[in-house]
Amino acid sequence: MTPEDRRAAIVDAALSVIIRQGIAATSVRDVAREMGTSSGLIHHYFASMDELLAEAFERVAAEELAVTVAALDTARDPVGRLANFFSNYTRVDEDWGVQLWLDVWADAARRPALQRTSRRLNQAWQLLVVDLIRDGVRAGVMTCQDPEATAWRIISLLDGLALQVVAHANLVSREDASGWAREHAEDELGLPRGALASG
Repeated sequence: MTPEDRRAAIVDAALSVIIRQGIAATSVRDVAREMGTSSGLIHHYFASMDELLAEAFERVAAEELAVTVAALDTARDPVGRLANFFSNYTRVDEDWGVQLWLDVWADAARRPALQRTSRRLNQAWQLLVVDLIRDGVRAGVMTCQDPEATAWRIISLLDGLALQVVAHANLVSREDASGWAREHAEDELGLPRGALASG
């Protein structure tokens, strides 16, 4: 294996362990066992477990963001693009994906590399929504005095509802979470009810 391939294989193994037992319970020894190798090999490629966890998380989160960005381009108008954003906000698609974000947020205060990665990717999601809102305002189909704050509220509501879906599925359904978030955005942006219902 090339060094790049070996590093990617280590990240693959780390993700397998993380999905199974969570970030907090994942150790270098676990990753080495998953690969059938020694802990020394892991340390050769990653200076710390924090660095490995951050790279594993970044791979998943960056792929999620790329999928969502690609989906936006299938709509021709700002409202359709925002509707597509809600339809493709992948944190609510898979329980393990939401759980990964929750684990990262819980551990970020103790792991600087993970915190930096989480912060950067969360801001990328927020900026994506800011751009969608600004496009809508420029086109005269949305009203918004503060796109940055509105985007944070939309993202935070989506993430909070995703937590409820994963932790308490019998209390909040995916359909409820998606519907409530869309309705909130419609109200914030001066859109008629149901404007974001499909995308």
